[in-house]
Amino acid sequence: MKPCFGYIRVSTQKQGEGVSLEAQKDAIMAFASRNNLSIIEWFEEKETAAKSGRPVFQRMLKLLEQRKAEGLIIHKIDRSARNLKDWAVIGELSDQGINVYFATESLDFRSRGGRLTADIQAVIAADYIRNLREETLKGLNGRLKQGLYPWGAPIGYLNNGQGKPKTPDPVKAPLVRELFDLYSTGSHSLRSLQKAMMLRGLRNGRNRPVSLTGIETILGNSFYCGIIRMQKTSMQYDGIHEPLISVALFNRVQDIKAGRYHQKVTRHDHLYRGLFRCGLCEEPMIAERQKGHVYYRCHNATCATKTVREEVLSDAINRGLRCLQIDVADTARFEGDLAAINPVSELEDQRTSLLLRIADETSRLDRMTDLMIDGTLDKATYQEKQNALQFRLAALRESLANLPDPKEIEANRRQFLELMKSLARLHENADRVGKRQLVENCFSNRRVIGKNVLLEPHNWLQEAKNSPYVLSGAQERT
Repeated sequence: MKPCFGYIRVSTQKQGEGVSLEAQKDAIMAFASRNNLSIIEWFEEKETAAKSGRPVFQRMLKLLEQRKAEGLIIHKIDRSARNLKDWAVIGELSDQGINVYFATESLDFRSRGGRLTADIQAVIAADYIRNLREETLKGLNGRLKQGLYPWGAPIGYLNNGQGKPKTPDPVKAPLVRELFDLYSTGSHSLRSLQKAMMLRGLRNGRNRPVSLTGIETILGNSFYCGIIRMQKTSMQYDGIHEPLISVALFNRVQDIKAGRYHQKVTRHDHLYRGLFRCGLCEEPMIAERQKGHVYYRCHNATCATKTVREEVLSDAINRGLRCLQIDVADTARFEGDLAAINPVSELEDQRTSLLLRIADETSRLDRMTDLMIDGTLDKATYQEKQNALQFRLAALRESLANLPDPKEIEANRRQFLELMKSLARLHENADRVGKRQLVENCFSNRRVIGKNVLLEPHNWLQEAKNSPYVLSGAQERT
């Protein structure tokens, strides 16, 4: 009996769980028994034959070249290869004197006619794969144009079957939102963010902590803001799934990723670190801890400004905020003026403005498409500009959808009025992050000259102090 190898294959791991492999093995065993052949070793593979480079198949070929067996038995021609490169290798085995058998094909691979018939079937199998690939791509592109993501849901979303949009995972979606929020503060590196999310319980699809690469992948995936982007082709599509974050937040995260790769968690996170400069030489005031106190020092040796304690800065900030607070008389005047303001017309103006900007961007996209069709604009440039336009359109549509109703504007005015009454108390009672945000939002120019602290309020805050009409709420500042 001639010693032979038996080769069985299915295309996926899922197929390997069924009866296909056993059915192939039974057919090969029956063929060997009828033709006085013996199977000395089985080679089982769960991988597609459309591409060359299958590891089990390659190992078997090496053993055959070393004459470890006299023949090879395969269930069918399409089980051996669905690409012409691997099929040529099988032909070379026959040319080298190794017998190649197909258990369910009634052909003699050693004869000219049998070899020709097998070659024709191999070409048909390769063409079947090419056609299948084209049809698959056509179907995928159709799904993408519908706004559907035809692959597995990313972390934070759930699969709902074919033809249905992904939906937020009630457990993981809030954690993904928090991940973006934390990184957008600029206080985290990717490594520190991974540790923070591991402690919060964010897990991947295999219920393991998300890796460093996984964190970076999430932060760079525009799917979370409603835009499906294909990495290989750079094509973008508007998704119909519910976004977890805003386009503005996603763009901010991309800016931080592109601009800062160094460690973002500092060893000494002093309260006003990086917020003050020397008013004489414009050098930053560097925070240092000495004898239990934090001092902010100008490191220019020739400058008259030397050091100022953190407590002095806090007192100066509180005094500046008290000057910006509104008193009882201002409150009564504001409340009277607010009653005369109609927010409906203001909202209509904002809505009209956004609709005009959306129409302008859409028209620009159409003109770019015409330029590409005419050959004036190359495809790479068109794709780059189209992606940028789609992000701007998504941001405008997001702003349009988030326009508040008149009652919400009224509530925001009242809340803003209450906050303006107690700016200093807000600073005193806020946590470290809140204190820094309040100082940055209230004062545009923060300087230390000698022992004096100079604080210049932002224009919007001075206007709010002097005029009630800003309280109607331009969307640029929350």
